[in-house]
Amino acid sequence: MTDDPFAALGLPARADVSDDDVRAAWRRIAAATHPDRDDGGDPAWFGAAAAAYATLRTSDGRGEALADLRADGGAARQAATVRRTRAAQPAGTARRTGRLAARVAVAAVVAGLAFAAAGWAPSSIGVLAGVLTWLGLTARRDLAGVATRE
Repeated sequence: MTDDPFAALGLPARADVSDDDVRAAWRRIAAATHPDRDDGGDPAWFGAAAAAYATLRTSDGRGEALADLRADGGAARQAATVRRTRAAQPAGTARRTGRLAARVAVAAVVAGLAFAAAGWAPSSIGVLAGVLTWLGLTARRDLAGVATRE
């Protein structure tokens, strides 16, 4: 996603960046973009930030990254800033709708398999209740996001 690990973490490309600065930037970005977030996070930006943190977490790594940037002439840094800005934009309705559709499809398949295996037995009705509960609990943020954006 980016050739500049400093830009991926939102840090200045300077030799005086400390271990604490790198760690704080990583934690801030990881908290905002982690794929396990309720809104799905931003896996691409999270991956780029994780790779950048792996590179910059030591002073030796920061020195090598600075040398690489100086060899590139800074063009990669400008392109990375543009990509990072685009990646920070919130997910759209299509993404939420797609996740919601996938959840509904999974719920339908599980309920269908339960009824195919056991018919209208109490166990399959229990499975149906469980599937509908799972769907309601996991999809409520997607439902709220779709309703407010459309």
